[in-house]
Amino acid sequence: MDDLYWLSDEQMAKLSPFFPKSHGKPRVDDRRVLSG
Repeated sequence: MDDLYWLSDEQMAKLSPFFPKSHGKPRVDDRRVLSG
């Protein structure tokens, strides 16, 4: 999986307010979803 593009911590911090909140179910890793 070397061909994935990983966002930096700073980029994830800027995007995190736009992610939905978890409601009972554990969320998957948002960084992994965006890189997929």
